[in-house]
Amino acid sequence: MDRLSNTVRPYAWGSTTALPELLGKAPTGEPQAEMWMGAHPGAPSRLTRPSGGAEQALTEVIAADPERELGPAAVRAFGPRLPFLLKLLAAGAPLSLQVHPDLAQAQEGYADEERRGVPIDAPQRTYKDANHKPELICALTPFDGLCGFRRPAEAADLMAALGVDSLKPYVDLLRARPEEAALREVLTAVLTADPVEMAGTVGEAAEAAGRLGGAHAPYAQIAHHYPGDPGVIAAMLLNYVQLQPGEAMFLGAGVPHAYLGGLGVEIMANSDNVLRCGLTPKHVDVSELLRIVRFEPTEPGILRPEAAPSGEELYETPVDEFRLSRYVLPAGGAPVDLTAAAPQILLCTAGAPSVGELTLAAGESVFVPADETVEVSGNGTLFRATVVV
Repeated sequence: MDRLSNTVRPYAWGSTTALPELLGKAPTGEPQAEMWMGAHPGAPSRLTRPSGGAEQALTEVIAADPERELGPAAVRAFGPRLPFLLKLLAAGAPLSLQVHPDLAQAQEGYADEERRGVPIDAPQRTYKDANHKPELICALTPFDGLCGFRRPAEAADLMAALGVDSLKPYVDLLRARPEEAALREVLTAVLTADPVEMAGTVGEAAEAAGRLGGAHAPYAQIAHHYPGDPGVIAAMLLNYVQLQPGEAMFLGAGVPHAYLGGLGVEIMANSDNVLRCGLTPKHVDVSELLRIVRFEPTEPGILRPEAAPSGEELYETPVDEFRLSRYVLPAGGAPVDLTAAAPQILLCTAGAPSVGELTLAAGESVFVPADETVEVSGNGTLFRATVVV
């Protein structure tokens, strides 16, 4: 197994304190948004093997011998690459309102942009790869987010209570049309409205939301970070979710969502495909977005881990590219064997557990190749990221 050296991404929405506090480091004053653990080419983890001496990127290690590192079953299922990316995510401000394609949509969209010669780094490029991007966020602190559409009648009530005249057409649509049609028509209208008029509507709505507080308070806070952004109104169409530590939320294809604040462990399929709906200065491809979004009201399912006799607490999801579980190790407890026929990343979030001969502090992680013997013991919390094979 190999201790990982991981990159911290300084996105503007990142918290200035959450990651430093977890890692036991002094804040720099700059936002620290995500720490990436895995083999994503944008910021691969690095490691030093005793046999090799020099530090290497995990991408290079896997490419040199995929079957040894990942196991034959994982290579057959997902190809010669690590199919997931694990992150520590620290949101100090709302992330963009976004949605991800399913696998067929990603393959089709990527092939189309390749045919049309859209540069991979162009601002208007939508599909960076041909993969889907299901993801799971597990809260380490209280964590706020938006996930899936509300019932249109509930969204209408939320907007109507603001008393903003320019919201009345949306309220009327939400109450008059069948649910899926209402959601589609209102989101389309919001994203295609005149920018100047929409900025005025958002300003009035934010002011009213601040006065009312309660269920409206999150939208005043969102507007504080994104004044005039149509995503503030679009956000009112979505379920507001509050996760407590240990609770999680799964985001499947076509489900609009946004993270608003908090610290969590995030795992996802190894993809960059994001279609934005607002709360961002980046490109919003409205026509493609409307093709991908699933316009159906959903209940925001909060996942709680299912405990096994082994001590593993598993977060069940319907995908094979990743599998996330947690071990809360008691002091003096018997060692737990985590040997598996698939690659693993083990992340410590509390305490100082032992992983083989290594002792991990909070925020430290290791990569365990397939079939390598590994036992964990000691006192602390470990998250285990692997695949289903």
